[in-house]
Amino acid sequence: MNIVVIGGHGLIGSRVVERLRDAGHQVTAASRRTGVDTLTGVGLAETLAGAEVVVDASNAPSFDAPAVGDFFQRSTANLLAACAQAGVRHFIALSVVGTPYLQGSDYFRAKAVQEQLVLHARLPATLVRATQCFEFMAQLIPPGAEREPVRLPVALVQPLAADDLGEALGRLATGPLPGGVVEIGGPQRHRLFELVEWVMYFHQDDRPVVGDREARYYGAALKELTLTPGAQAITGTTRFADWLGRHTAGQLPQVNQPDPLR
Repeated sequence: MNIVVIGGHGLIGSRVVERLRDAGHQVTAASRRTGVDTLTGVGLAETLAGAEVVVDASNAPSFDAPAVGDFFQRSTANLLAACAQAGVRHFIALSVVGTPYLQGSDYFRAKAVQEQLVLHARLPATLVRATQCFEFMAQLIPPGAEREPVRLPVALVQPLAADDLGEALGRLATGPLPGGVVEIGGPQRHRLFELVEWVMYFHQDDRPVVGDREARYYGAALKELTLTPGAQAITGTTRFADWLGRHTAGQLPQVNQPDPLR
């Protein structure tokens, strides 16, 4: 199968590419480093020629308005138009569990625009909402002075390993067309502030952590289950304790740009 992964050099996209290639598929990892710019449309027609499936695992370079909204609106519209022109049989877009309920955030308002474009696309499309990846928990650690308490949401989360997300996306790309919305999450639920506290410990950050029901998540208020998927979600197998046990202080993945997924 001929598959193109947009954002194929990122944390999630690269895992999708690896798993699809291991399974014997013809896979193109597309990103700005390969001359493909979804924001302008440059390189899309050439890259998508002959593609049967396209997986969009790209992300905005900024979380701030208006840039983030402009990115998701323009890049998604460009991708969908190019896919339709190329005769792509299945378009898969990666989003975030809880997006419709996180509209107090510039980022999630922009993701909601992306979701609507995908759900109303004129070609077969699947919107995948995934929960937070373990690899990005460190990004929720706020800067602050030594011993200054860190206040984080108490809401439940159901995060998963990036490897599990990449594997699930690979299966969706090569399996029967599900269409509509598919959710993916981890095997366990945790309190958000408790997970981040563990990651801080492994970063040798011993500031006290306080669970705060008023604390925001990327600028948005959370309810108890906003960040958890429904009962029909695809579930990864890697538990947080097992994932964390494979890392030591200073060896957790470092990611340059903020991203609740990838």
